[in-house]
Amino acid sequence: METVVSGIRPTGMLHIGNYFGAVRNFIQLQESYPCFFFIADFHSLTTHPTPGDLHGSVKRVLAEYLAAGLDPEKSTLYLQSDVPEVTELYLYLNMNAYLGELERVSSFKEKARSQPDNINAGLLTYPVLMAADILLHKGTRVPVGKDQEQHLEMARTFGNRFNRLYQAEIFPEPQAFSETKELVKVPGLTGAGKMSKSAGEADCIYLADPADSLNKKIMRAKTDSGPAAPGEQPSQAVQNLFDLMHLVCSSEVCAHYRETYNLGTIRYGDMKKQLAEDMERFIAPWREKISDILADDALLARTAALGAEKARASAAATLQEVRSLIGFRKFY
Repeated sequence: METVVSGIRPTGMLHIGNYFGAVRNFIQLQESYPCFFFIADFHSLTTHPTPGDLHGSVKRVLAEYLAAGLDPEKSTLYLQSDVPEVTELYLYLNMNAYLGELERVSSFKEKARSQPDNINAGLLTYPVLMAADILLHKGTRVPVGKDQEQHLEMARTFGNRFNRLYQAEIFPEPQAFSETKELVKVPGLTGAGKMSKSAGEADCIYLADPADSLNKKIMRAKTDSGPAAPGEQPSQAVQNLFDLMHLVCSSEVCAHYRETYNLGTIRYGDMKKQLAEDMERFIAPWREKISDILADDALLARTAALGAEKARASAAATLQEVRSLIGFRKFY
């Protein structure tokens, strides 16, 4: 049986790039596959070992993903730290993970350069914990970006190594999941590439942004001096605004501003004002829903408890097999 496993880092708020990318993908997947979506609070400690408000961050992420459409009845949505079996499997896999292969991981080398004062063991063994997350539920499909493909390859390595060492076919080979249609790539507001938290707050439109903040961000979005000649290709910054309009504005509005651009009569201030108005109409229902869920502690508690129950049932079954193969037996 195909099983989907994917993690969600509890860092920052959910922006529309996340929504049109991973989140809509998750919502579609939960309709067709057994899905395990976890909030990776253990993983977050590799780069933020002393978080200011880890519980608050996890609570917001849980509320935002519920508001966006993840259904805890259709999928298993849980906190990584609520499933101790993941750390036990992490321990077993670490016993057969080798220093040389971990030190060659591209993300480890990059992090070691960017945070030289925090090269911790968790950072080194990050791929092992990721493998444990996937293998714990015998995941076969993993939605990952390019930056995680090497980690997924290592998950296959660790799973196959365990199978070989203990002469059993307990872990399937997880494969990167790709949809038949290309995911929407949502551009940011700073004129660079796709929307990204790493580019700063000014680059992102969050699902919980207040109306005044949303308006200020869009009105300050980078543009250029306008087309030098009719029909000239727009700059990357201006094309980004057109791409954002296609997400939330009507086809008539998009066609109007494209025509004025081609004619050389476009007024970027008017364009951004229109985008801000239509973006607010798109964001407002999400913002209200997120606020309502954040205030509903009983709903969040039920969701977390149900997710933990379902995730631990799956995890316990796997760990029973793993312990038996290794040779752990109780004397009582």
